[in-house]
Amino acid sequence: MKRKYELRKRAERQEETRDRIVRATVGLHTSVGPASTTISAIAQAAGVQRHTVYAHFPDEDALFRACTAHWRTEHPFPDIAGAPLDAALEAVYAWYESVAPAFALFVRDAHAIPEVAREREDATAALADELARPYGRSRAIRGAVGHALAFETWQSLVQREGLSGRQAAAAMVAFVEVVATGASRPPTTSRDGRRRR
Repeated sequence: MKRKYELRKRAERQEETRDRIVRATVGLHTSVGPASTTISAIAQAAGVQRHTVYAHFPDEDALFRACTAHWRTEHPFPDIAGAPLDAALEAVYAWYESVAPAFALFVRDAHAIPEVAREREDATAALADELARPYGRSRAIRGAVGHALAFETWQSLVQREGLSGRQAAAAMVAFVEVVATGASRPPTTSRDGRRRR
């Protein structure tokens, strides 16, 4: 019985150490960014040795994946399945507002975490595909919706230009609608004789 108790306590301590390492990594990623986060800094912030970090996470990819999963649990992306574009953009922009400082660091340091960055790009692309569908299947429409969903678009409209999230969403819906209207028109000929949309 004593052996089982000791094993259970040991497993609990290992889980607590692992959790401390993940939280330390999240803290560093959201304050200095993934590219500036070192294993030594993580170990120091978690109160462990470097070898302990590696014992729990054999490589940085495993650590980054655990860190990302933890962060996503604490900051869940809004559930916008089936929502119209205006409601979806308002929800996404509100989420950007709530995570902006940390998310800006993730975007800036995407090169340091390519697998996580690729997952984010794939998820955004799938969402853009879904939201663009009601407007048509043209590449221009899909591009406009993808642009509307981009964090950088929210930064430009809200942080730099001072629009509210709702105003920014309305502006992007209007942009997509103009593109959709243009995409449904037959091509015209420019002065130089080239066809254009």
